[in-house]
Amino acid sequence: MQRLSDEHWERIREYFPEENIPDGRPGRKPVPARQVLDAVLWILNTGAQWHMLPQCYPNYKTVHRRFQQWCEREILREILAKLANELRDRGDIDESECYIDATFASAKGGGAEIGPTRRGKGVKILAIVDRHGLPLSVSTHAANHHEVTLVQLSFDFYMLEAKPQNLIGDKAYDSDRLDDELKQQGVEMIAPHRSNRHLKTQDGRRLRRYGRRWMVERYFAWLQWKRRLLVRWEYYTSNFLGFVELASITMLLKRF
Repeated sequence: MQRLSDEHWERIREYFPEENIPDGRPGRKPVPARQVLDAVLWILNTGAQWHMLPQCYPNYKTVHRRFQQWCEREILREILAKLANELRDRGDIDESECYIDATFASAKGGGAEIGPTRRGKGVKILAIVDRHGLPLSVSTHAANHHEVTLVQLSFDFYMLEAKPQNLIGDKAYDSDRLDDELKQQGVEMIAPHRSNRHLKTQDGRRLRRYGRRWMVERYFAWLQWKRRLLVRWEYYTSNFLGFVELASITMLLKRF
């Protein structure tokens, strides 16, 4: 999706501020927000550098500046929450069973929240998806943080008011302390035990839900089609997160 359809644009246009430049003021004319968004989508899909933006789009400096403003004001996150709640009201999102996982993206541009790993410096894209693979929480963190310590932070980016009843993850989320913390919030963590665990606490019948964890893997596979997300080139963390949020927005819009 490099350009939004008219229907999809009408659904989200109210969130994008237009430039207010008086008609009599000399200099450049204001660029419509839709043209800027189409240009950012081109960058997201191709992974090209900003200065390589084709001439059919607005000037790349204008596009980059407006995109940074959207990220700083958390406009894209607000749109994500709006779309997710609309789909939930329609019955297209089922948060009773959710899946959590993270994927690695190398970092080449420097900046904050980048951590060293055996694979080099990078970030983790952490996501919670519903049972249909639709994103309910997306966030980015330094890659040297263990995923168990990031679960609570991921709920700070959760888009629905009601938390999931069941949260399914892989062995990286096997932690008694995490289980207790989530249970106090009404969330049951379901994860297979690590091989070195001595005390078995996971109910085998509940663990059958783990077989559907491929939903979150499919979400990350969708993200891999957005070439700008394969490597973090953005210096500012909010800009890279903005690209992740924009990619998630395009996924949710396809449900309308």
